[in-house]
Amino acid sequence: MAMALVDVVGAIAATLTTLAFVPQALKTWRSRHARDLSLGMFLLFTLGVIGWLIYGLLLGSWPIIIANAITVVLAGGILFFKIRYG
Repeated sequence: MAMALVDVVGAIAATLTTLAFVPQALKTWRSRHARDLSLGMFLLFTLGVIGWLIYGLLLGSWPIIIANAITVVLAGGILFFKIRYG
């Protein structure tokens, strides 16, 4: 069965917002430098993404679940580097 337009829009938006973290995660990992990143922002953001993941699970919405599961890993990785190197 074809995806509904709303699912396509959600999947595209989820992909773009998730991929937005890849360059920062790679840069932080490679440089081992995170002083310029805000600990408060990444802590709150990561907690918020965990909330979105739970929300997606409760709704059974795969675009929300997949995007936020990946984003938790990326943002959590950046948060880890911030705490360790920042």
